[in-house]
Amino acid sequence: MEKRPSWWTKPMVDQSAPPVVAESDSAGVGQFVTREIPTDAGARRYKLFIPSSYDGKKAMPLVVVLHGCTQDPDNAARGTRFNEVAEESRALVAYPEQPAAANGLKCWNWFDAAHQKRDQGEPALIAGITRQVLKEMKVDSRRVYIVGLSAGAAMALTVSYAYPELFAAAGLHSGIAYGIATSTPEAIRRMGVGASDPVDLAAAVIRGFGSNSPIPTIVFQGNSDKTVNPANADNIVAQLMTGFLPGDLKARAEHTGTTPQGFHFTRRVIGNPPLIEEWSVDELGHAWSGGSKEGTYTDERGPDATREIMRFLLEHRHT
Repeated sequence: MEKRPSWWTKPMVDQSAPPVVAESDSAGVGQFVTREIPTDAGARRYKLFIPSSYDGKKAMPLVVVLHGCTQDPDNAARGTRFNEVAEESRALVAYPEQPAAANGLKCWNWFDAAHQKRDQGEPALIAGITRQVLKEMKVDSRRVYIVGLSAGAAMALTVSYAYPELFAAAGLHSGIAYGIATSTPEAIRRMGVGASDPVDLAAAVIRGFGSNSPIPTIVFQGNSDKTVNPANADNIVAQLMTGFLPGDLKARAEHTGTTPQGFHFTRRVIGNPPLIEEWSVDELGHAWSGGSKEGTYTDERGPDATREIMRFLLEHRHT
């Protein structure tokens, strides 16, 4: 049998035990609890926001949020304000945690071939956490979504391709297209310039999963980002478009605007109903647009990515 790396984190088959509640934090409204999922490499933590309107009877949407490098679930929650928006929208939010033991910078390993497949590595871990929340909470299984920032966005895209039956839509902020890197040096290079061969973007998905089944996705990107080149957002959109039927992509719309703080943005909508929505923010660097300064990698001056992403997500559901 092939020896598994120490960070290999496929969820154990037996997930019948109830989740471990390690602590409960005050979220102002609702509850923000720490839970664990068993894996072959030991327990992995995630945090779960439960809105005050949750009664265990009416099924709610679930949003899975993947933090960026050097962050953790609490930092991501503070910076994006997803808990606040979820309280208003009556949705659950799960934040899987990437510990330093799995990656020294707490990045999701989107660039490692061992984490680019269904039913293995980190995609399996994230799907396992999602399924545990579905099992333990009253969740509308037609309205389960995945979101990420930077490395978290790259992994969210991978997971959305790996489990299209589980997630109804995705939200990606400052992300990278699937399969364009399989090593750390290559990841750094591609973050700076985008895909080496954009024509290969569709083939990368087929190689990874055997089929190309994208889900509706909203993409945010800063045009002044010095960490993730804006070309990466174009790569993501191009990759997504190859998986939808051409006829479903004919409807196009474009809108421009300026925030009260002077940030200029363009919003492009592809498909009717929308299958892809792309936001480009001219003055935005490597930061969550419209986020709170209480978290890292945020810029309050941009359009509110959290509310726009939540809006887009809730417009989609599995039929």
